[in-house]
Amino acid sequence: MPPAEDSRYGRAVAADPTSARPARTPVTGSPEPAAAGPAEPPQPTSPPVDLSGRQVGRIPVLDVMPRVDDGRWPARAVVGEAVPIEATVFREGHDAVAAYAVLTAPDGREAARVRMHELSPGSDRFGAWVVPDGTGDWTFHVEGASDVWATWEHNATVKVAAGVDVEVMLAEGVPVLQRAAALAEAAGDRTAVEVCHDAVAALRDEVRPVEARLAPGVGPEVHAVVDRYPVLDLVTASAPLRLRVERERALFSAWYEFFPRSEGAYFDEDTRQWVSGTLRTAAERLPAVAAMGFDFIYMPPIHPIGRINRKGRNNTLDPQPGDPGSPWAIGAAEGGHDAIHPDLGDEDDFAFFVARAKELGLEVALDFALQCAPDHPWATDHPEWFTTRVDGSIAYAENPPKKYQDIYPVNFDNDPEGIYAESLRLLELWISRGVTVFRVDNPHTKTVEFWEWLIGRVNAEHPEVIFLAEAFTRPQMMRTLGKVGFQQSYTYFTWRTSKQELTDYVTELATVSAHYMRPSFWPSTPDILHAFLQYGGPTAHRLRAVLAATLVPSWGVYSAYELGEHVARPGAEEYIDNEKYEYRPRDWAAAEREGRSLAPLLTRLNEVRKEHPALQRLRGIVFHPTDDDAVIAYSRHVPAEHSPTGSADTVLTVVNLDPHAARETMVHVDPTTLGLDAGSGYVVHDLLSGHSWAWGEHNYVRLDPYHATAHVFAVRTH
Repeated sequence: MPPAEDSRYGRAVAADPTSARPARTPVTGSPEPAAAGPAEPPQPTSPPVDLSGRQVGRIPVLDVMPRVDDGRWPARAVVGEAVPIEATVFREGHDAVAAYAVLTAPDGREAARVRMHELSPGSDRFGAWVVPDGTGDWTFHVEGASDVWATWEHNATVKVAAGVDVEVMLAEGVPVLQRAAALAEAAGDRTAVEVCHDAVAALRDEVRPVEARLAPGVGPEVHAVVDRYPVLDLVTASAPLRLRVERERALFSAWYEFFPRSEGAYFDEDTRQWVSGTLRTAAERLPAVAAMGFDFIYMPPIHPIGRINRKGRNNTLDPQPGDPGSPWAIGAAEGGHDAIHPDLGDEDDFAFFVARAKELGLEVALDFALQCAPDHPWATDHPEWFTTRVDGSIAYAENPPKKYQDIYPVNFDNDPEGIYAESLRLLELWISRGVTVFRVDNPHTKTVEFWEWLIGRVNAEHPEVIFLAEAFTRPQMMRTLGKVGFQQSYTYFTWRTSKQELTDYVTELATVSAHYMRPSFWPSTPDILHAFLQYGGPTAHRLRAVLAATLVPSWGVYSAYELGEHVARPGAEEYIDNEKYEYRPRDWAAAEREGRSLAPLLTRLNEVRKEHPALQRLRGIVFHPTDDDAVIAYSRHVPAEHSPTGSADTVLTVVNLDPHAARETMVHVDPTTLGLDAGSGYVVHDLLSGHSWAWGEHNYVRLDPYHATAHVFAVRTH
């Protein structure tokens, strides 16, 4: 579709330049020529000009961003998030151009029209921010135009100062200002109309000195008028692009993962067997989770667990009587993905758990794992949903060197209609039971087109539902899962431990992929215990929590993390005595009494995140130089016009990445990146310790892992 021209701001170029020419009246003949003479040669006629195939408008508007794969999928935002709009806008010659970012709401109303500014002089690259105020499918486009007043202002200022074409330039300003006055009149702005009339009178007043005649026409009052009522010609609009706006927790959220079967579990000395915790006993843990400030309470699968090939403790192949097996080996005689493990309770118990969570301000997140134990009902009723090997057996899951003999992966090519329909039924069932968030297990082992269809269908009926992709895999797969619908994604944060690794990775996440992929940072999971945590002691857990909570808006912890559990199974990057394969009740009260719990730090981090809008956004992070590469410093700034509080907010974080030694360094900060004037002094108030310091461009920092491993500063001007 060719770009469109719009005359709302003034004269617009005709869509077909031939239509502006006066039509010739054909001469059919004359009985008496007016004068004798040689016959006029026939006038050549111009063929009609066909502009239907043009790819650029009268004012070129190119490379509009954010654009996901040339508009194949919508860019993503949440309510209240400032979205950067960029485009290349220019024209022939030397006349000035203007550019506007236009945001259109789902109901078709124009929600915002923001003047764009050149991002660097001479680049022709313009940018502005727009802020959607509701959920739904929005659109945006960019309009380029000839800026009539700015062109006249520049020419008049230069020529009058040089004494060239003075009267002509003054006279040419009159119709420009009259057009601005007409626009102000239409808007009912009498003050602006009077400003324009006064400027016109000055331009026409030949008694005044030339400079005094020009000054009102280019002065600040007229500047303010033409900012509100721009005088534009040749307005050219880009094609609209889509922007899907979701609720804020799709971007900003804190997750807490726990195994409900461990909460309230105990070893019965009489029977010498473990007794599982239930959904009711697990609900007793919810007040503590809510008190720490988490938003989502996430449970691994709560379905019946298979008995065939059940894994024993530490992922062994010889389970002992009473070993509960991995929750991800879903399905047994008691049912499949739509059933609740009888040890945990029934539907009434689940309803009780959901209601209690809701009372405390928590949303329930459930694991959605499309895989089966060998004794899942699907294995009998739908063997075509799996891959059969040449020997007739069904292939179990593998991720070499890991093997999952207790799990059958689903084959999405044998009966896609059946699998798609069953998956949608399952999600609708759990949504009806109160689940609003799904952590999807291994989505990268399923087809991308399936996720695009499934998430699209669910969100069309339930736009509040959030999907998190648990995909530690190749970058292109992770990015594409975000493009097709996943609201959040696991990341490589767990393996990024150095200053350079963190700087490069977070910069990429906050810029290149920020308009379609929302990262969630987890220091560890039940599957992954990085060596940094294994050997870094309690300080490693503290500093990684600070990084995860302040580098991106979404983060999460697994309950083993809260107590600093750090011992790995020999030869593996996962916890020993892994909770995936056994009950792990924990004495939370004793840990707090003995000062071993990270609960106070996690609580404070979540409080700080909720108090500071700067930590609730992904874009806009700035990394600051430090003299010691073991210390990382970064800041986020939200200007007042983009802040939900109406006030600017800046958070500056400094972290010692060395869990074993104190580090002293200089941190170099350009105050303009904090929203301050160049060379300004300011006060930093540590939101963790409560101490404050006066800072400037170059600042001394000492961080001792046994005293304070990080500063999370609120930046103040006094």
